[in-house]
Amino acid sequence: MGVAGSGKTRVGRALAESLGWPFHDADDFHPPANVAKMAAGLPLTDDDRWPWLDRIVDALWQIGADGGNAVLACSALRQIYRDRIARAGNVRFVYLKGDLATIAARLAVRSHKYMPASLLPSQFATLEEPADALVVDICADLQAKVATIRQGLGLSPANAA
Repeated sequence: MGVAGSGKTRVGRALAESLGWPFHDADDFHPPANVAKMAAGLPLTDDDRWPWLDRIVDALWQIGADGGNAVLACSALRQIYRDRIARAGNVRFVYLKGDLATIAARLAVRSHKYMPASLLPSQFATLEEPADALVVDICADLQAKVATIRQGLGLSPANAA
């Protein structure tokens, strides 16, 4: 979890690959109206987010019910959103933490299908740093982040499945 540009997708994909688990991006669960709103530079409201979060919960619940595991990249900026996601069952959160200047510099050189860099300040304004998540510094290199997450969550190759 983290704001746009914190590396959720990149780190999530690398972590999932290292564990042999499927990777899911919460962006893929947004309904078209949310995508259009963000593409227009408008931040989502909680009313916009609830159906999106419920779709994520349903997918995660099904993965768990089938006996599987997965890695999900999701902003989950507020505690109430994380509480909603946690309804899916055995969910653990990793917070990719970085400062506004570092993340703004990242967003300045990347292109996203609908998340403009202009929404970054609203993401930081919405962010409620989690008290119950593993915190990972976004400035570490990718492999160090993956190793920190695996160690912090007790996900060694022997017990990753």
